[in-house]
Amino acid sequence: MPPKSDTAESIVLKFVNEQNRPLNAQNVADALQKDNLKKTAVQKALDALCDSGRITFKEYGKQKIYVARQDQFDIPNSEELDRMKKENATLQQDLEEQKRAISEVEGEIRALQSNLTLEQILAKQAKLETEVEAMEEKLNKLRDGVTLVRPEDRKAIEGIYLEKISHWRKRKRMFKDIWDAITENSPKDLKEFKEELGIEYDEDVGVSLQSLSELMPQNKKRGRGQ
Repeated sequence: MPPKSDTAESIVLKFVNEQNRPLNAQNVADALQKDNLKKTAVQKALDALCDSGRITFKEYGKQKIYVARQDQFDIPNSEELDRMKKENATLQQDLEEQKRAISEVEGEIRALQSNLTLEQILAKQAKLETEVEAMEEKLNKLRDGVTLVRPEDRKAIEGIYLEKISHWRKRKRMFKDIWDAITENSPKDLKEFKEELGIEYDEDVGVSLQSLSELMPQNKKRGRGQ
């Protein structure tokens, strides 16, 4: 007589048959905690099912391994296995296509979520209009010849700029003197030697001391020897 569907035996039997793989009592007890079955009740149910022949077991030392009876399952022949394999391959392909479709939809959702809302667009537009007005006001002042930089600030900036240009010129001259002394009797090709040492001239990086020096007002420029 089969066990009632709500008994511990019926729950354990159903689980063992559904899993259809080797299990020990702890495996079954862990899985059936959701059914409020303790390990003692699970062990008792497993022993009763073995005694009644509904499941089988093998002993490995002190541990019992329980398995479902295989004679209750329909074992497919080779043709059925081939058909199942083909169906599985088709299902796998359908699954991949569904995953790709989901990925595309998720990408579209992310793109839509990254777009600004109408309120955000209006707020950004108002901010940009304010910035444009401020720039136009500044541009009009420049066109009218209004000085936006205080004379003392301009003088300080020109002093710093002139100092940096002076340092640049001195170091350029020092390098040239040292380079000429090193390479005076060198048999090496100077261009190759420079590349070997990793040296770059101003021109190599697109800057010119002369052109930057000319940005200073005429009365601020220094002679070549300074």
